[in-house]
Amino acid sequence: MSTTTVPMCAVVHFEMPYRDRERAARFYAAAFGWTHQMLGPEMGEYMLVNTAPPGARPPMPPEAALGSINGGLFPFKADWPMQHPSVVIGVDDIRAAMQRVRGAGGEVIGEPMSIPGVGDYVVFRDTEGNHNSMMQPTMPGTDCPA
Repeated sequence: MSTTTVPMCAVVHFEMPYRDRERAARFYAAAFGWTHQMLGPEMGEYMLVNTAPPGARPPMPPEAALGSINGGLFPFKADWPMQHPSVVIGVDDIRAAMQRVRGAGGEVIGEPMSIPGVGDYVVFRDTEGNHNSMMQPTMPGTDCPA
């Protein structure tokens, strides 16, 4: 067992696929009161979702309520990978976090993708086969403590 102290990193975002964007938006609004923002084709028809009213929590986005995370839904495409829910974990250094994932027995899938105005993002598989993601945010106050 390593004696290296690893900082506790918060979940900062979640994602899941949709097959019908309008239907998904109606469902989550009706079932859970979530609000949404539809993005266009330049952002892959992504749908941002807010799971709580604005509050004092600084992480992604800054207006989220304390103790909540927000997320998004994306179009389901059978021929694309990652067509399942995903937790996005905020990290301060994506390359160091990738090494920690590998060192803990996980697998990093691909190289980090830079999302303008958001941060660097990469997918990983944990030791149980779950696919999740890490993000090194570009917004201040959203990263894992050093």
